[in-house]
Order: sequence, then C-alpha cells, then structure tokens
Amino acid sequence: MDQIMIQDLSIYAKHGVYMEENILGQQFLVSVYMDLDLSKAGQTDCLEHTIDYGTVCHFVTKYMQEHTYRLIESAAEHLAEELMMKYTQVKKIRIKVKKPWAPIGLPIKNVSVSVDRTRHNVYLSLGSNLGDREAYLKKGIKELDALASCRVCGQSRIIETKPYGNTDQDYFLNCVLHAETILNPQQLLDALHEIEAHAGRKREVHWGPRTLDMDILFYDHIMLNTPQLTIPHADLHRRQFVLEPLCEIAPWYQHPVLHQTVQQLHDKLVNEDA
Repeated sequence: MDQIMIQDLSIYAKHGVYMEENILGQQFLVSVYMDLDLSKAGQTDCLEHTIDYGTVCHFVTKYMQEHTYRLIESAAEHLAEELMMKYTQVKKIRIKVKKPWAPIGLPIKNVSVSVDRTRHNVYLSLGSNLGDREAYLKKGIKELDALASCRVCGQSRIIETKPYGNTDQDYFLNCVLHAETILNPQQLLDALHEIEAHAGRKREVHWGPRTLDMDILFYDHIMLNTPQLTIPHADLHRRQFVLEPLCEIAPWYQHPVLHQTVQQLHDKLVNEDA
C-alpha cells in the first residue's frame, strides 16, 4: 500500500493532565501516516487523485488547537477518527503525538504515543417485527451512519420474512448493510447494542420479538469466537432472510470458514428447502 507521510508537525496546543498544561499550553509534534492507493495520482499527475498534505496539516493543527484532552492518547485517537472520516480513501492511518515538554522533572527528549487505525469492511443484518418495523430499520441505519467511526456503504432492499427459531410471533422486516468501520469487533458490537437500546430493544426471549436486531455477519475475513461474539455469524448459512438480501450486495463474498460464496450458500439452502 502507498503512503503519505507528514512528520513532526509543530503545534502549540492545550493538552495534558495538569491544569497548567490546559491553560498555558505547550508544543506538540504530530506525525500522520496515511495508507492509500496513489497509483492513479502517479499516472495522471493530478492532485484530485491524492490527498493535499497541506490541507491535512492545517486540519490537524486546527483540530489540536480547538480541542483539549487530558491524555495525548485521546488526542491521537480522536484525530485518527476525524481524519479517517474526512478522507474515505485512506485505508489505514497512524497518528504519532510527541510531547517534548512533558512535565516529568527528568531530562528527556520527548514522550510520545502512536495509534494505528484500519478501515474494516463489515456486513450487518438488521431485523424488526415490533411496532413500525421499517421506521426502526431506518433509524438503526441512520444512527450507524452517524457514528464518526462507521460509514454505511451499501444496503439491500428490505424484505418481509417468516420468524426464525421461535415461529409464534409476527413477520419480520429484514435487510443487510455493507459498512466500513475503524472499530474493533467488540467495540462494533457494543455500538450496535447501544443503537438497539435506543430503539427500545429488550433481550427477554431468545429469538423472540424485537424492535431492532443488528447482527455482525462478516468482519473483513476474520474468524472470531468469544463468549460475546462469533464471526462469521454462526447461523448465517442457515438463514434465508440473511442470505437473500446479502446476495444483493455481496454475492461473491466468501465465507472464511465454509469456503463458499454467499451466492453458493444461498443456492444450497434454497435447494435443501425445495
């Protein structure tokens, strides 16, 4: 992957644990490393196909001066998030913040923190069978896209399906989303649970009725199995209400465990039910 590097941008800003640091301020040195595809810029010699590093420098300076954080870890984290949201062509970013005047009372060149954040591809399943089902789905999509750490890139059509598992309940509306996120899997799960809670989701009955259900189907091509989360979703290959809309936006996506595409899994399930 190609890279744009900005090293040791000097910024006078107000970050630190001590009150004096927040009031008087001090010098910081900020480095930004952005991974992206620069081949088109190199071939065409056009600025529009790359990122103007001068604009990035001014953005970083303004952000660091307009915000105050106790920890430079927080400054680096939020700056990375803002840059990833602003420049969607960036696949990975590293932010390094140096603090030359760190008040530790010992001779030292500087202290620094470095954070690396990568843009991940995720596929999510959404369902609702209580209240205004379509409104709940749209509310969930809107809230997800509003997060600075996530961006909705594609959506299937909304379909109506029979309930799965516990069949003694109303029909569902379902859809599938493709999104990009810089959150790790657990952070993403927590964010989805928060969005579900905003919709009044109550976890009282397994496979029971719900205002909004949001599941992680795929997260890049990773395989994960923890008490809280299994990726890929353990049951997706048996769920027609997942595979049908998923085929609309990612029929070619290969299941990292079953080694079959979404389209192949869908066709196999349809043939088994025929």
